[in-house]
Amino acid sequence: MKRLPNALLSLVLLAAALPAAGQAPLNLPQPSPEASVNQTVGLTEISIHYHRPAVNKRKVWGELVPYGEVWRAGANENTTFTVSSPVKVEGKALAAGTYGLHVIPTEKEWTIVFSKMSNAWGSFTYDPKEDALRVAVTPMKAPFEERLSYTFADPSNRGTTLLLRWEEMAVPVRLEVDTPNVVVESIRTQLRGLPRFSWQGWNQAASYCLRNDVNFDEALQWADRSIQLNENFQNLRTKAGLLEKKGDTKTAEALRAKSLPLATEVDMNLYGYQLLGDRKFDEAIAVFRKNVKDHPKSWNTYDSLAEAYLTKGDKKLAAEYYNQALAMTQDETQKKRISTILAGIKG
Repeated sequence: MKRLPNALLSLVLLAAALPAAGQAPLNLPQPSPEASVNQTVGLTEISIHYHRPAVNKRKVWGELVPYGEVWRAGANENTTFTVSSPVKVEGKALAAGTYGLHVIPTEKEWTIVFSKMSNAWGSFTYDPKEDALRVAVTPMKAPFEERLSYTFADPSNRGTTLLLRWEEMAVPVRLEVDTPNVVVESIRTQLRGLPRFSWQGWNQAASYCLRNDVNFDEALQWADRSIQLNENFQNLRTKAGLLEKKGDTKTAEALRAKSLPLATEVDMNLYGYQLLGDRKFDEAIAVFRKNVKDHPKSWNTYDSLAEAYLTKGDKKLAAEYYNQALAMTQDETQKKRISTILAGIKG
């Protein structure tokens, strides 16, 4: 059998490959562009992935998107809602995970559907049996929006509002997170790693629980672990705060007294500002005065004492200590800052 010349053989092989190559789609701009939006609430990550259809001079609600029928809440494949921790949606619990997001709009009320099926194309195969959660929300009149959008409004450490907007409609969905418990779970995991080997890691864990009124019993164990590694002003006061929360004020006061001789200049400064933040002006001034006595060569101790007096409203003593700080510091930035404050006091 005669062999085909190499050039002809190449053409034959190329021709055979063309039909397969012709089936591959080109990457071109989509009429409804892909988009995503993310929001962190505490440690919880929340995200929406969707495609953005345009109004394009059409009437959307009640026509393009019929009332009373399930809609994909976007274009193309499923709009997806992903949350890394359990949340409450309009007061109802939803587990961590990724969900297909669908809606059933009416003129006065919308049903928001979180489906366990998140990989479908639109809502064509939507099955109510796969619902993880349904909630009812109220749509609002809003300024015109050409393309469908999702945003997160009014985020805080414990919640946010997911806002769907399109045409002249806005649909708010309230999301809430039990952030302290989410953080405690995260802390337990983190303390299995490198933070467990330092007193700071255990103290940070216990301090978080103290500040957020959560998990006191375990937090006391964490405070003790910190003290075992390195007893100091910070972890003794953390433990004192936890004991006070549990009603043991006598032991708490003893620990606070024990902590004072261990305090560094920075410890006392931070403690003073904490008291200032709580509007305990006289107590803060006493702490800052002790810091000046213990660290008389530090310009920063005079600066902090001056700020405490100024916050209380005593401009005369504030000016006295600001002048001492100004005479001691060699930092030009600090000199300029203090001079500006003194000019304001005199004015």
